[in-house]
Amino acid sequence: MSKDVDFDIGVIGGGPAGATIASYLAKAGLSVAVFEGAVFPREHVGESLVPATMPVMREIGVLEKIDTAGFPRKYGAAWTSADDRRDSPTGFQASSHGWGVAEIAYEERDQAGVDRPYTYHVDRGRFDQILLKHAEELGAKVFQGTRVTGVDFDDPDRPVLRVKLGGQRAGVGVRMVVDASGRGTTLGTQLKLKVPDPVFDQYAVHTWFEGLDRGLVARRPEDADYIHVHFLPLENTWVWQIPITDTITSVGVVTQKSRFKEAREDLEGFFWKTVSSRPELLDALKNSERIRPFKTEGDYSYGMRQIAADGMVLIGDAARFVDPIFSSGVSVAMNSARLAAKDIIAAHAAGDFRRERFDGYVSTLRRGVRMWYDFISMYYRLNVLFTAFIDDPRYRLDVIRLLQGDVYDAEEPEALTAMKELVAAVEQDPDHLWHHRLGDLKASSSALALF
Repeated sequence: MSKDVDFDIGVIGGGPAGATIASYLAKAGLSVAVFEGAVFPREHVGESLVPATMPVMREIGVLEKIDTAGFPRKYGAAWTSADDRRDSPTGFQASSHGWGVAEIAYEERDQAGVDRPYTYHVDRGRFDQILLKHAEELGAKVFQGTRVTGVDFDDPDRPVLRVKLGGQRAGVGVRMVVDASGRGTTLGTQLKLKVPDPVFDQYAVHTWFEGLDRGLVARRPEDADYIHVHFLPLENTWVWQIPITDTITSVGVVTQKSRFKEAREDLEGFFWKTVSSRPELLDALKNSERIRPFKTEGDYSYGMRQIAADGMVLIGDAARFVDPIFSSGVSVAMNSARLAAKDIIAAHAAGDFRRERFDGYVSTLRRGVRMWYDFISMYYRLNVLFTAFIDDPRYRLDVIRLLQGDVYDAEEPEALTAMKELVAAVEQDPDHLWHHRLGDLKASSSALALF
């Protein structure tokens, strides 16, 4: 620890993961520098928060700022489908609306550290800016418009970040590097750690609409401002609908790469053709005004061979990203920052940044994200069981727990174990009532090994 450094910790990326860990570390008295390639505010997708973000925001002291920012409150979530069949195996009771709909309210289940029945839908441009400014106010040094092009690990006790600002280049010596670069995956790419997910190969086309009548596509009036996931009668294809303000709604189509390839030259045509498979959704969108260009998001799912080493950890999307159907992105970003910060603060106190110091972070994050991954996998493999489990009083609270993002500090919930067992039974029985409804996305051992 005797070597001269510019900062204790260098953080690559100023999104929710980077800003959150910078806040934790600055509050603990460490010198922290955040290098963000963009200049905030900047547009970003991933606008719906789950309740697991709320305790983190309270701990770093930013929750009051988020509360007063005027973001729409998110009280729950709803899933819709064009399929209203009521085929039910023994042991489950279909709701009067069939298996094609489901909704949950966060208030149905208490969650540690959460003192309200809602979270927020957020404009990520504003939300991310608030988080990053808060980290700066706590003492972190923030360098916007400054890109990290790589990190030299020649001296394991003094990593050097290679940074670029305009035409100027410099080296910044630190005791430890935190990669929070999101899907840019700076260290994952540099160190060849990144592995494409062999199951989820999804892409998205998205935009914002002004004046969308959300009530037209909600089953109940009180659900209108929930986040909605609309499953389409196309294999592994769905639409998100997220309120951004009282009148602006984010809408995105998520589909597999093979289908998306056909649309690269005509994003608008692809969007409307895909949405037209749900006429009621198409009509509602056609009667509103698109106010942003269509954008695409790729590389939706990948993992890393390792997320910690001597003098470095990866957090948020820089560590792992899985299909966002359950709005897990910001929650994983902020909770991975919370978990990593605890180990980093202890490592700093001990003057020891070897990999073993971060085993607690790695094991806890792996367990939590593995639950997310398994839950998402079960949904794509046999999405009819999702509604069945939500409607079943034996499992409803467990499913809500997963949807709240409450996956880091407890063991696997009974509902998820039961889902896996049921899917396995359906797969093995060609005569099962649901066998014909199995999807073609199936988690493999190589996929699970990523986390």
